Amino acid sequence: MIVLHARPSPGFREAVDKIFGPGVVTHVDEAAPLDAVAPDITALLHVLTPVTPEFIASAPNLKLIQKLGVGVNTIALSAAREHGVAVCNMPGTNSQAVAEMALSLMMAVLRRTCFFDARTRAGEGWTADPSELDQVGEIGGRTIGLVGFGHSARLLAPALAALGARIVYTARGPRDVPYEFLPLDELLATSDIVSLHMPLTDETRASIDPFAMKKGAVLVNTARGELVDQAKLADAFASGHLRGSRPRRLRRGTAPARQSAARPAQCGACAAHRLAHPRNARAQPDRRARKLPPPRCR
Repeated sequence: MIVLHARPSPGFREAVDKIFGPGVVTHVDEAAPLDAVAPDITALLHVLTPVTPEFIASAPNLKLIQKLGVGVNTIALSAAREHGVAVCNMPGTNSQAVAEMALSLMMAVLRRTCFFDARTRAGEGWTADPSELDQVGEIGGRTIGLVGFGHSARLLAPALAALGARIVYTARGPRDVPYEFLPLDELLATSDIVSLHMPLTDETRASIDPFAMKKGAVLVNTARGELVDQAKLADAFASGHLRGSRPRRLRRGTAPARQSAARPAQCGACAAHRLAHPRNARAQPDRRARKLPPPRCR
């Protein structure tokens, strides 16, 4: 039994059925437990719901956990290894979508898209105080720091450079690219915009301190929410230290009081003190489906 544990769009569900054949893949909503299928499941198509050691132990016929994406931090890798279950991911499958989303969010913060969109819809598009225009900016002439330099960052960097930005990056080591390599602390301190493109590991968890960034900077996180110290992120919003941010998603359990201080009712890509945005930096259904044959296992 092949099980897709997700809440797929109609287009992606159709693409999966086209590849495997109608009725071959059992669709289980991501909010529902897998207990009923555990005895029979042989392959799990996994998106976000954590694959726990307990589930792996309860599925004696499970041979493959296929991550429909890149990050495997939601999979109990040690338990999978212990039970002889292969774990595969899909490097690069959503890199184009992530790069484009990061660029669009940078522009939305700098151009104050949400602020002016709301005023225009309310019939007040031309009545904003002129001082509001002082917070509008451009990509060109800014220093943009890319934390991590994998597939999505490599696609994003030349687009930013073409718009006139100075690109700096940090990674495990310098790469043969026409951009300046900086240590993380120096990148955070000097970048006008910081964009995160690294996996979540024990080493990278909470490694981004918003207060290490320059005052008035923009943080774009299309990787994992837990990369950022979230208590400090909320404080950075409340204090006005950050101009704007787009977190991929807040970790469950972030204090409601801190969330309200950051004004989550507003769009995540506005000017100061904004957060919250739908998690939609995903590849198009046909692109994701085409890469279902697993290219990398561990």
